[in-house]
Amino acid sequence: MRTESLTDELLSVAGRALATLYSESRAERVSPAEEDVEAPPLSDSEREESAALMRVNHVGEICAQALYEAHAIGTTDPKLRASFERAAQEEIDHLDWTRRRIEALGGRPSILNPLWYSGAFAIGLLAAKLGDRASLGFMAETERQVAQHLTDHLERLSVNDRESRAIVEQMRRDETHHAHTAAELGGPELPWPAKLAMRLAAKVMTVTAYRI
Repeated sequence: MRTESLTDELLSVAGRALATLYSESRAERVSPAEEDVEAPPLSDSEREESAALMRVNHVGEICAQALYEAHAIGTTDPKLRASFERAAQEEIDHLDWTRRRIEALGGRPSILNPLWYSGAFAIGLLAAKLGDRASLGFMAETERQVAQHLTDHLERLSVNDRESRAIVEQMRRDETHHAHTAAELGGPELPWPAKLAMRLAAKVMTVTAYRI
């Protein structure tokens, strides 16, 4: 019975991973980009920059799905698992919004998305195996860094690209909320070496995804 349960769980994980990477996940909330129907046209350079930045954000959402999946299966606390699953659903909104915005800008997702997903899942599972407090601390710090990264993108996006800016602003609000939730659930402050390692890993991902 245990073998069957483990097999079923692994198949479910694999199915959700494939859905994240290759299916068109649909958001529950309307995209903020759809609220501005009279946005000004973009120049070619503005469009290219926005597409690259939104590709980076889409990769971030691929990683978010992997992280929350890993944390959800790594905890034995049903309430904590439910919290991770709720946050993952909001991240699905982000995944859909960024994918559709990339398409609207004439761009493409990162060709390395399977690699990003696999790496994030492994990191998330490792953090989860250290215990719920470590898992929550890792998630809180991750979301704080993502919110800062989104703030940086708002400084780089053209003021004319109101659709992309609206998406990024809503994502930043959601990520900040996720960080607060993880901290309130008991996530401790991580030591600075761990924070630095996370920033360096994120830097590698964002620089690469911007181009590939």
